[in-house]
Amino acid sequence: MDIIHRLETVLEWGGTRRNIIFLCISGIFLAVSFFDLHPFPFDAAWIAIVFCGLPIILEAVLGLATAFDIKADVLVSLALVASVIIGEDFAAGEVAFIMQIGALLEDLTVAKARAGIEKLVRLTPQTARVVQGQNENIIPANQVVVGDMLRVLPGETVPVDGIIREGETSINQAVMTGESLPVDKTAGDEVVSGTVNQFGAFIMEATRVGEDSSIQRMVRLVRSADAGKAKIVRLADRWATWIVVIALTSAALAWLVTGEVIRAVTILVVFCPCALVLATPTAIMAAIGNATRHGFLVREGDALERLSQIGRCAFDKTGTLTSGTPRVVAVKSLTDDLEDDELYRLAAGAELLSEHPLGKAVVRSFRKNGKAVPEKIEEFHMIPGRGVSARVEGHMVMAGNLKLLRAQGISDVTALTDIAVSHLKNGCTVIHCAVDGKPAGCIALADTLREDGPGMVGRLRRLKVATVLLTGDHETAARQIAGQVGIDVVRASCLPEDKLHYIEASQKDGIRVCMIGDGINDAPALKKAHVSIAMGGVGSDIAVDAADIALVHDEIREIPHLVALARRTMLTIKCNLAFSMGLNFVAIILAMTGVLNPVIGALVHNAGSVVVIINSALLLHWRRQDIALKKPSILTSSPA
Repeated sequence: MDIIHRLETVLEWGGTRRNIIFLCISGIFLAVSFFDLHPFPFDAAWIAIVFCGLPIILEAVLGLATAFDIKADVLVSLALVASVIIGEDFAAGEVAFIMQIGALLEDLTVAKARAGIEKLVRLTPQTARVVQGQNENIIPANQVVVGDMLRVLPGETVPVDGIIREGETSINQAVMTGESLPVDKTAGDEVVSGTVNQFGAFIMEATRVGEDSSIQRMVRLVRSADAGKAKIVRLADRWATWIVVIALTSAALAWLVTGEVIRAVTILVVFCPCALVLATPTAIMAAIGNATRHGFLVREGDALERLSQIGRCAFDKTGTLTSGTPRVVAVKSLTDDLEDDELYRLAAGAELLSEHPLGKAVVRSFRKNGKAVPEKIEEFHMIPGRGVSARVEGHMVMAGNLKLLRAQGISDVTALTDIAVSHLKNGCTVIHCAVDGKPAGCIALADTLREDGPGMVGRLRRLKVATVLLTGDHETAARQIAGQVGIDVVRASCLPEDKLHYIEASQKDGIRVCMIGDGINDAPALKKAHVSIAMGGVGSDIAVDAADIALVHDEIREIPHLVALARRTMLTIKCNLAFSMGLNFVAIILAMTGVLNPVIGALVHNAGSVVVIINSALLLHWRRQDIALKKPSILTSSPA
């Protein structure tokens, strides 16, 4: 076993860089051998045999010795050894060279696919602020114990699960719940690890720490979902056992019938799956190049193969079908003296200096309408967890929740709650407003639906891919969004494990599911799905890390193209395989009849490999016309 371990170490030495160097050197010396230059006392092809062929032989021996694993390397090794024995050094070097090119392409496929995803995921904060009397100490987050009092400053991530004991704030829970709108928190409310404190420092008591925290439970869920996901096996290796048996049988028969060992060796050479080995990686690399031009980073080598098999796409709502950015969807004034637009203008003025995400959204939405926000702002006050108050153009304006209005002596809020009900049912967040000490009206905010959603769902339907919405939002809001984009199946109020269980149930029924999401709460489902796509622009690091594919610029309109591209890629691979196998059988017949010798047989393989590469290269600019878009690709200005 020590020898085997040493051989494995030798084979891993240098990695891809070593393979490239060896291929370059081998190519030069093969050319020297081909033109019969004889600069050495031995055939220059031996350099290629040693640099390219020896690793193949060692891989074959290790596979047979450790697990009796018959791969394409076994047949190649037989052809190499046989060619050397009968003195056909050039043929041996050429076969080894071509096979190593195929192996290099596979390595580069993976490297290229992962090049754009370099962020390492950190699920939990590294430190926590522990409060002990008047002192405050920063300690590693994993050393926090239940009962510790922690201070969390604005912009920091909550280190562990706990309960707020002092202070008021607003927490961004999108990474855990998928909800885009922040949630106001005050003393007595729970906060969970991984969520972000928007503003306002608070003191919390730790209740669940270490492995019991919400983030760590999520990690375990992700890991368990990842277990058992099969990795791609090179197609040439899938059939290697049969290829070896047929090749050896054919070679033996040719030797027995003709008595010419050179014919048997030629059969072994032409039976080497050179084009077969190139069939998959060349097509995958070309497809990845196409996908990159349309904004996708393919992180797993077999992701496109799995994507071609899907029958259903499951979408998260917030950050996926919606932009994850709140905007004002309705403004309603209570009085005839104050028009809706005027209430909107005064509220935007009051929120102008606010650091709260909802306040910023009000100002941003008002300015998008081309209107100017009042600039004469006086007596501005921000009350964490409640809202803001300010004097705007002489009017005292309050904008926030009902706690804010009641604290300012406005007790009769029945009219405000009445007009807010319908918006709350639709999943909106409502800001209650008062002007000069009287209830004035409400402003409703909601997430923004991506413009390309309906068209994207329609194009998926033309590809015979069903769609489903999996969201943590309540039923009414979920169905409203689903109705707008054309999704018929809705699963609302989903926890992370609910999404995972839906994926599991679907795949047990034989339906292969593609999950598309953006948050940490989507990570278990992303891992469990047959294939998964993460929103790379707005998505969390853990979602991107969990997914097979990242959509860099969040252009969901490109998803149907990716599905169609995946299916086209598999068709191209099958065509490559059919051609390479057909070429092999024709070459075998010619070898049996003595028409081909080992050198010519190796050259035939070269020609077959070139055809395979050219056919695969056509995928670089392929686009299915019936789902094509008029807009240019998101990574280039040229049409696809």
